[in-house]
Amino acid sequence: MKLTSYIIVGLALTSILAASCGNNSKKGKDGRTDTYSSGTISFVSDESFSPIIEEEREIFQHDYPDAKVKPIYTNESDGINMLLHGKTWLVFAARDYKPAEKKSLEAQQYMPTSFSIAYDALAFIVNKNNTDTLLSVKEVRDIMNGKITKWNQLSNGNRKGTITVVFDNPKSSTVHYIEDSVLGGKPIINKNVAAVKKTAEVIKYVEQNPNAIGIIGNNWLNDKRDTTNLTFKRNIRVMSLSKLYPATAANSRKPYQYYIYNGEYPLIRTIYALLNDPRQGLPWGFAHFIQGPKGQRIVMKTGLLPVLGNINVRDVNTAP
Repeated sequence: MKLTSYIIVGLALTSILAASCGNNSKKGKDGRTDTYSSGTISFVSDESFSPIIEEEREIFQHDYPDAKVKPIYTNESDGINMLLHGKTWLVFAARDYKPAEKKSLEAQQYMPTSFSIAYDALAFIVNKNNTDTLLSVKEVRDIMNGKITKWNQLSNGNRKGTITVVFDNPKSSTVHYIEDSVLGGKPIINKNVAAVKKTAEVIKYVEQNPNAIGIIGNNWLNDKRDTTNLTFKRNIRVMSLSKLYPATAANSRKPYQYYIYNGEYPLIRTIYALLNDPRQGLPWGFAHFIQGPKGQRIVMKTGLLPVLGNINVRDVNTAP
């Protein structure tokens, strides 16, 4: 029997970024001297996006050697608060400005702006010795609100023991997405939910705890040796999620790039660049580089889904 997989093999970007590289480099009242493509600035990103942002940063600085963009990787809440209080001009987050946030900045004579740069998926990971890898969105909801606490309560559960859910940070974009998009704005109340500090610690915890479920951004999973983005890190298992209950092998999907593309993977989020830079200097240059042709190709290479361009899909027949 042949199995059909789908890989995204090409990205034809049709939009051209119009950049004004001739910005005035003289020192402004704020002490800044950066331009669209030169100078030194710091920016903030939710830590769960650090793999993709680091790749973008390295290529941007290679292409623009006079530019230095220094990352501050923290949680989404703290990052947006820094932006609102003038401590940074650029934040990468999994949500847009809230109306009150935008109104507050506009009242201070700022012109906040935002745009999407990529689509990501929330991946559920388990220990490599755990064979219970099918999960429905309904069961995710029941785990988070404490209705399901044991593995054998799942429709496909065979394991014994208590389920422990691990997030990267209690104020991260991952937690916010679960609360907003899965729980309908309600908080997580399961007592067996824990938060560490970084995504790498979530992966390590799952490696060491057979009954754990870790929830991380998809861009942490892809094996860089696999240019098709069809394999994941070998030391963990990635669960398949279903929009339907009960979850079956036929109706469940892993967070492959193709299933983000066609919307069959149930937990997809948008990554935004939030800007509040009246100078329209280097923060604008870096953010628009990611949204531009080369930046979007990097997005595709890392296993996320670009927001711009025509994507080519190829059928691949593989033996079981």
